[in-house]
Formats: sequence, C-alpha cells, structure tokens
Amino acid sequence: MTLLNKSLKSILIAGLVASPIIAAAETAEEKGMRIAVEAKASDKGWQDMQANMNMILRNKLGQESIREIRMKSLEVEGDGDKSLSVFDKPRDVKGTAFLSFSHAIGADDQWLYLPKLKRVKRIASRNKSGPFMGSEFSYEDLSSFEVEKYTYKFIKDEACEGGTCYVVEQYPVDKNSGYTRRVVWLDQEEYRPWKIDFYDRKDSPLKTLTYHDYQEYKAKHWRPDLMKMINHQSGKSTDLTYGSYTFQTGLSDSDFNKNTLKRAR
Repeated sequence: MTLLNKSLKSILIAGLVASPIIAAAETAEEKGMRIAVEAKASDKGWQDMQANMNMILRNKLGQESIREIRMKSLEVEGDGDKSLSVFDKPRDVKGTAFLSFSHAIGADDQWLYLPKLKRVKRIASRNKSGPFMGSEFSYEDLSSFEVEKYTYKFIKDEACEGGTCYVVEQYPVDKNSGYTRRVVWLDQEEYRPWKIDFYDRKDSPLKTLTYHDYQEYKAKHWRPDLMKMINHQSGKSTDLTYGSYTFQTGLSDSDFNKNTLKRAR
C-alpha cells in the first residue's frame, strides 16, 4: 500500500470513529439550555432568605443618594420565587414596599405600595421595563431567574473573575421584555453569574450588571455582597450592597401577601 493510500485510510478510519461523537454533540442552543438548567439546580433548596440592602443611586455627574431596604425572599417549588422589599430610609420613601411573585411561565405579578398615596399599585406587564424607584434596575430585573423565561445559545468559554466562565446568550420569551437579549457570564465551578450585558429593543448595548464579593451560605448557596448596574446610554448607575444574610428562617406564603402590603414593616 502506498503512503498516500495509507494516509487516506487513516483519515477514513478517523472519520468513522469520530462520526458518532459528532452526531451526539450538543448544538449551541442545547448547551445554553443545559447550562441554565444546571445553574438553577445548583442553587436549589435555599427555602427562604432575609437580608439588608443599601441602594446607591448615582447620576451621570457622580452625585449619590442612598436608600436603605429590608428584603425577604421565598423559594417556590414548581414556580418562580416570591420577594418583598421594604424601604426604611430616607424619609421620603420610608414605608414604600415592593412585592413580586415571579412565574416560570407567563407574566410576573408585581405590586408597589406608595405610603404617600396610601394605595397599592399593580405593575402592568407592559411596564416591566420601567425603572424601579428611580434606579437603573427595571422591574423585570427584580424577577427571579427561571429557565423557562428564556431561550438560549452558548457562545464560548472565557476567563472571568470566577475562573473560567460559560458565556451564554439569553433571549426573553415575554414579548413585553425591555430586552432583545442578555449575555451572561457564569463560572463553570459554581454557576455564579459574574456579568450580564443587556441589549435594548433595538439590540443596542443598554446596561451592564456585575457581581462582586461572593459569600457562601449553608455550604451551597452563593450570594454577592455587591451588585453594580451601569447604564451605558444615560451614564447613570446603581449599586446594591447586601449584608446580614440569613437563610431558612421559617418564612411562608403568608409573609408575602398583597392584601397586607400596606402593613409591611
């Protein structure tokens, strides 16, 4: 057998051996979905959580205002999570309360209690892209991550603050979303998000959210001490700093009731 024929035979054998692997390989969409499912599963079981939060609003000139907030969350089996945030300071927003029922499928249910008006305002799904209390976070951003809310596409592996990250595009299913897509960096060890780039309805860069100073709780659940959202179009930014995390404190559905939102303390 000539050297050329031997080379051709080697190529054919290599191709036959590799072909089942190629046939079984994930598509970019399948891999993106698998990563999302694994990320959600990695944090399952936290049950409920309470924390204190400072919201630092910063305009394009760098001038700041600070709001103090208490928050609590409830993990819901088979659906999105519930959360309640109550503003303590400054005086002009004291007593304002925000209640959110996230859903895996369909629009989230969200309400805002405004003490000056003494009424509960329901946030319409078409307004979910609006700013939350003057911050660079929208009402949509405050919803819990649920796999069914997006379709996915794996882009690449890339070095990040958490080591090596999966870079995945997420496309909102909800037609009322303020975004065409989100590009998310998740570390491959713990599936923690480190950065999210948001693109507006014209597919132009809108905002970037970064996560900092992760701490581990209950030997499984990772939470950041700092989240920084920068709006590239307005020049404004919002920092969220967290402290006093506690888990599994016995919260239940009765602690997340829109009928008692006015009395949230």
